[in-house]
Amino acid sequence: MGTRHASTDGLASVGASVLRSALATNILWIGALKFKQYEVENDEPLVTSSPLFSSLRKRLGAQRLNRLIGVTEIAVGSLIAAKPFAPRAAAIGSVAAAGMFLTTLSFLATTPEARQQGQGVFSLSQLGQFLLKDTVLLGAALVTAGDSLRVARQR
Repeated sequence: MGTRHASTDGLASVGASVLRSALATNILWIGALKFKQYEVENDEPLVTSSPLFSSLRKRLGAQRLNRLIGVTEIAVGSLIAAKPFAPRAAAIGSVAAAGMFLTTLSFLATTPEARQQGQGVFSLSQLGQFLLKDTVLLGAALVTAGDSLRVARQR
């Protein structure tokens, strides 16, 4: 019986490590891409349709806004990856990531291009499908936040 629990605990531990690494890698990589011109152009429909980001875009311009988002994502991804050294900082990064993903999920409602024209509200376009994956990343951020807080309390 103890072996069975050890193997499931080991699997859960490996899964949590893979989840954290994948989450940090995704956020870091996407953050680094925010400095590319094609990514500035790709983000235009999202930021111009968003009530929050459209005003920031007017004030900062498209390139500066993307760079600000990129720096934020790189900082958040770095914090998440810092769990072995700084679990409290990793928890903060994970909570920030959860906020980021809630924000990007709001683009499903504010971006007309997220839906397939003439097919109804629930017919997502390729852009909408891309945004929908953030529900999984939101779950990953919440799991890594809880894991980081658990480790921080044990120290």
